[in-house]
Amino acid sequence: QVQPVESGGGLAQPGGSLTLSCAASGSIFSINTIGWYRQAPGKERELVASIFRDGSTNYADSVKGRFTISRDNAKNTVSLQMNSLKPEDTAIYFCNAKYSLFRSYWGQGTQVTVSS
Repeated sequence: QVQPVESGGGLAQPGGSLTLSCAASGSIFSINTIGWYRQAPGKERELVASIFRDGSTNYADSVKGRFTISRDNAKNTVSLQMNSLKPEDTAIYFCNAKYSLFRSYWGQGTQVTVSS
């Protein structure tokens, strides 16, 4: 099985925090890029943050300064720490593991709801 598995979604209040986790199959170093995407109802799926094999990261402007993507090499997991959550962060969050240009796998998604 190569499909990544997400966990950690749920309900948070505006201004609150949640941490999502993506468990990769096999060694995380075999994956070129792991990205967190989200899709809100009626909207297209968008990139939230990504981490590359060399450890460099990339963030959408909408989450810069609030979200942090990180990697645990020993556990083969990638986490997304989400702080200062806003209602517009409500979406299904997906993890994508990209092994090469033509080989990538999506997780099943985890729901994040930000509401008071």
